[in-house]
Amino acid sequence: MRILGLDYGSKTVGVAVSDELLLTAQGVEIIRRKAPTKLRQTLARIEELSEQYGVDRIVLGYPKNMNNTEGERCERTKEFKEMLERRTGLEVILWDERLTTVAADMSMMEMGIRRENRKEYVDEIAAILILQGYLDYLRNQS
Repeated sequence: MRILGLDYGSKTVGVAVSDELLLTAQGVEIIRRKAPTKLRQTLARIEELSEQYGVDRIVLGYPKNMNNTEGERCERTKEFKEMLERRTGLEVILWDERLTTVAADMSMMEMGIRRENRKEYVDEIAAILILQGYLDYLRNQS
């Protein structure tokens, strides 16, 4: 059993996958699209990755505001969640992603990745942090 973690953005989706023991999250790729509404290929790629890794659940970053309110990005994320569930047949869990992009950026600074190169990796690292947070939560529940 594995879990897929997604950081959904307007033009990219960062993808991470868990190991089979559900202990760690590893980055897989960043899916890029030309326009925010062009989701067919993105959904197809996520479906391919789900099958390739034997995923039985997806964790999708949920972009709440810092004051815990839900804005327009949350609505788009809920719509994407419904599309994912229809396309893959898998359960999709919304996971609070506040500050994951900030944490991803800080991690890259610590690793010495130059500022101009960080945009290349931020979505994948954010997906890793979203998924790792969920895996840690699961482990603490048992």
